[in-house]
Amino acid sequence: MRSVFKKKREKLVTYFSCSYWRGRVPNQGWIYLSTNFLCFYSYMLGNEVKLMYPWDEVSRLERTSSVLLAESIRVCVRGEDHYFSMLLRLQQTYLIMQQLAEYAIVRFFDKETFNAEHPLANPLHIMQKALEIHARNQSFRSFFRLPQEENLCEVHESFLWVPFSHVNTLGKICVSENYLCFASQDGSQCHLIIPLWEVRILLIFLQATKNVMVKTSALEKKGDTRLYVCVFLSEDEEGVMVGQSQAVSTEALMNVFHPHDAENLDPKMLKERMKEQSWQIHFAEYGRGSGMFCTKKTRDLIVRGVPETLRGELWMLFSGAVHDMTSHPGYYGRLLEECMGSSSLACDEIERDLHRSLPEHPAFQSDTGISALRRVLTAYAHRNPKIGYCQAMNILTSVLLLYAKEEEAFWLLVAVCERMLPDYFNRRIIGALVDQAVFEELIREHLTQLTEHMTDLSFFSSVSLSWFLTLFISVLPIESAVNVVDCFFYDGIKAILQLGLAVLDYNMDNLLCCHDDAEAVTVLNRFFDSVTNKDSPLPATVQQASATANDKSIQKVDISDLIKESYEKYGNIRTEEVENMRKRNKLYVIQTLEDTTKQNVLRVVAQDVKFSAAQLDELYMLFKRQHFVSCYWSVCSPALQNHDPSLPYLDQYQLDQSQFSSLFNLLQPWTTHTHVRSLARSAFRLLDANGDGLVNFKEFICGLDILYNRSFTEKLKFLFKLHIQPGKFICNRHFAHGNIYSDLMSFLTIEIQFSLIKETVSTVFQVQFIGLTKTLYGVFHGTEEEESLYRAVARVTSLLLRMEEVGRKLQESSLQKTPQTTPTSTPQPETSPTLPTSPENETLAEGEGDQPESPASPQETAPSHSDITPTSTSRPSTPTSSPTGTSSPVLDTPTDTPSSPSAVRDGNWSFSFEQILASLLNEPSVVRFFERAVDTDSLIAHACKNQLKVAHFK
Repeated sequence: MRSVFKKKREKLVTYFSCSYWRGRVPNQGWIYLSTNFLCFYSYMLGNEVKLMYPWDEVSRLERTSSVLLAESIRVCVRGEDHYFSMLLRLQQTYLIMQQLAEYAIVRFFDKETFNAEHPLANPLHIMQKALEIHARNQSFRSFFRLPQEENLCEVHESFLWVPFSHVNTLGKICVSENYLCFASQDGSQCHLIIPLWEVRILLIFLQATKNVMVKTSALEKKGDTRLYVCVFLSEDEEGVMVGQSQAVSTEALMNVFHPHDAENLDPKMLKERMKEQSWQIHFAEYGRGSGMFCTKKTRDLIVRGVPETLRGELWMLFSGAVHDMTSHPGYYGRLLEECMGSSSLACDEIERDLHRSLPEHPAFQSDTGISALRRVLTAYAHRNPKIGYCQAMNILTSVLLLYAKEEEAFWLLVAVCERMLPDYFNRRIIGALVDQAVFEELIREHLTQLTEHMTDLSFFSSVSLSWFLTLFISVLPIESAVNVVDCFFYDGIKAILQLGLAVLDYNMDNLLCCHDDAEAVTVLNRFFDSVTNKDSPLPATVQQASATANDKSIQKVDISDLIKESYEKYGNIRTEEVENMRKRNKLYVIQTLEDTTKQNVLRVVAQDVKFSAAQLDELYMLFKRQHFVSCYWSVCSPALQNHDPSLPYLDQYQLDQSQFSSLFNLLQPWTTHTHVRSLARSAFRLLDANGDGLVNFKEFICGLDILYNRSFTEKLKFLFKLHIQPGKFICNRHFAHGNIYSDLMSFLTIEIQFSLIKETVSTVFQVQFIGLTKTLYGVFHGTEEEESLYRAVARVTSLLLRMEEVGRKLQESSLQKTPQTTPTSTPQPETSPTLPTSPENETLAEGEGDQPESPASPQETAPSHSDITPTSTSRPSTPTSSPTGTSSPVLDTPTDTPSSPSAVRDGNWSFSFEQILASLLNEPSVVRFFERAVDTDSLIAHACKNQLKVAHFK
C-alpha cells in the first residue's frame, strides 16, 4: 500500500479483496483502509485503477443492495458515489470503514483529544483491534449510561437469576472497572447495573445444580459444572445520594413552591398516590436505587407517568447521573468556588436568559429559583468550556431544578449534554441536526402516506428542531412536558423520535389537507395547545394555560394516551438501530454544513477575484485540505485549533505560516527557484493583514488572484511589497533619498502632486532592492526567454543606479551652495551603490526580509565596486559562458563612473515603486512575461495531485 500510494508514514489498518464498480464494469482489486485514507488499487489487462480519498471528505457511508449488486458498500465523496462489492467479510469491512470515518470526525471536526493510554491516542499506531475496543467501550457506556471513564473489561454469556419471576434470564454479563452490568437477550428487556462499591459479599463456587436463589448469579459452562457468582448488595441505599454541598439548595424547587399535601383528598391527588403505591410495590419486588432490575414493567410504569415525589430520584437513576455524582463527591461545590463571580461571554449570555426560563412558574419569579439556575448553568459552562452555554439549556435546566436538588440537576445536565444528547448544545447544534435526519428517515419508513404527499421533508426538520432541543418542553405545557422527559431519561432519544412520529400520525389527515408550510405549522401548534395532563396534581398557578384551554370545541388530547400510543405503534424501533442511523447521518450533516460554509465563502470572495466558479471551488478545497493534511500524521496538532466553526464563515478555516508556505509553493505560477521559501514567508507576512499569524481564504485567494489574473503593474507591485521592511511603510515623496525641503512652497507643491496618486507605495532600500532583483532572477529562471529577461533586469538596475548617483551628485552640489548653520558631521566613507551579478553567483540569505531589524552583513550593506556597476550604455556585454554551459549576463564596467570612494556619499539609498515600474515598462520582454496568461486549471490540477505528496514528505 505504501509503495503504490507513496505514503511512507501512513498506518495501514487492514485491507480486503473486493470489486470496485465503474459504471457497470467491475474492477477486481484490493481496498486499503488506513488511518486517514480510503484507497483502492486494481491492475488488470493493462487497465490501472487507483483511488485515494481522505476520510474527512466522506459524506455518505452505507450498505446498499440492488438488482445488479446483491450487496455492496456505497461511499460518497464530494458528491460522487463509489461502490465496493464482492467482499468476503462485508459487515466487518463496513464497520471498520464507519469507525475510521468517525475517528476522522472526532479528530478534525470535534478536535477531541485522547489520553496517552487510549488505544486511539496516536494516529500513527492505530490497529483494527484498537478501533474495535473503542467502539465496544462506546456502545457499553451508551447502553448502560455509565461515566465516560468506564471501559469494558470482560463480557460473558450468563444466566441471571430473577427472584421476582423465579427464572434464569439468558443474557450477557459485562464488567468494567467500577460496575457489574447485565443485559438480557431473550426478549425480556431486563437489565441491571451493580456498582462494585456497593457489593458487600461476593461468593464464587462450583455446583452441578441450577437451583441457587441469590440476588445475582452468573453461570458459565466449565466442563460438566457451572460457575456461580453470588453478589450481596449493601442495604444502605441512602449512600447513593450523598455529596451535597452546603452552599447550594438541597431541595427541589417543586417541594419548596408546591409541597406535597398528604391529607389532600382531591381526585387527582388520589391518582397520584396510586402511582406512588405502584412504584413502591415495584421497588419491593425489583429493588430500588442502583441495583434495581429494569424490565418491561418498569417501562409500563414510566409510560403511565412518574409520581411528582419520585421524579427526581428516577431521573437520576435512569440517566446514569447518579453514578457520576457518586464518583465525584464535592465536585459541584468546588466548581462553584472556582467560577462564581468570574466574567465571561457565557456568563453574560446566561444572565440574559435567566428570566426567560419558565417565567410563568412561581419558582422562577423569585430569587431562589433564579439563583439556583444561575449557579447550575455557570458551573457547567466552567466545566465544559467547549460547549459553554447554549440557548435551550436554560429551559431544560429549569425543569430539572423543579424536581431535582441543585447538585443533582447539575449532574442531570451533564448526562444530557455529554452522553444522551451529544453535540446538541454547541454553535452548530450538529447533534440536533443529526437526529432530525434520523427523524426524516423514520418518517419515510413509517409514514409513507405523508411522505408521498410532501416530497420535501425538510419542513419537518425545521419544525421539529425545538422538539429535540428542549424535549418538547417549549411546545407543551410544563405539566405534560415532564411526562415526555420521564420517557426520555429511560429510553433516550428513541422516546423523542417515537413521540414525534405519533404527533405526525395523529395529525395525518389535517397535514394531508395543507397546501403550504404555514398551514402545517398552524395545525401542529393547535394540536400542541390541545394537549393536557388530566392526572397532573399541580395547582392552576403552576400549570401553563394554553390559548385554547377554554375552547370546548377543540378536542383535548391527554399526554399519557399520546405517549402510550407512541410506544404501541413505534416501540419496535430499537436503540441500536437509532445509534447506527445517527452514525450514518452524522457524516452527511457535517459535510452539508461544510458545503454551506464553502458556498457562503465563495459567494463573498467571487466578487473580488477573477477566478471562475469551478476554479474557486477547487482552490477552496485545496485550502481546506491543506489545513487537515498538516494534521494527518501528528498527535494533537496545534494547527487543529486554526479551525473554529463558531467564527464567521471567512475565518472558520485559516492557515498558519507553515501551512500557507506549502500551499503557496504548490500554486505560485512561476518555476521554483532558490528563494521560494523566503518568497512564501514574505507573501504570508503581506497577506496577514491583522497580524494574528493566520491567513484566511479570502486573504489567500486575493493574493493568488494578483499573481494569476492581474496586470503587469499589479503583479510588480505585489512583488515590490514583499520586499518592503515590515513596520516601515513610510511614504517616500521624493526620488533622491535624503532631500531636504528648505522651501515651504516647494514642499506643498510636491505634496499636491503626490496626493493625486490613489495608492501610495513605500520605497525599498539597498538590501531590499537587491532581494527584489534576485526574486526577479528566480522568477525568470528556467523560462524560454531567460537570457533576454536577465539582460532586461540588468539594464533596468544599471539605469536606476545611475539615476541614484546623479541624484546624489545634485544633492551634494545643492548642499554645498546652501549655507550651513549647524556643525558638519564626521565625513563617512564613500562607495558606489552596487548589485549582485546574477542569480547563479549570488543567493538571498534564508529568511531575508523577515527580520529587518537585524544588521546586514558588510557584503550586503557595502558591496564592492567590482561586483557590478552601472554602465555608460544601456546594453550589457556579451554573456559569458559558465562551466556548465549556461549563460549569465555580466554587466560592463562603466568608463565614465568614478571608481574612487569619494564619488558618492555613502547612505542607505532607495528606489520608489514608480521608478522601478517606469524603468521596467521600457522592457517589452519583461512586460510580456508578466502579462502572459496563466494556465490556472493546469496549476490547480498539479497542486491537487501533489498536495498530499508534498505534505507527506515534509
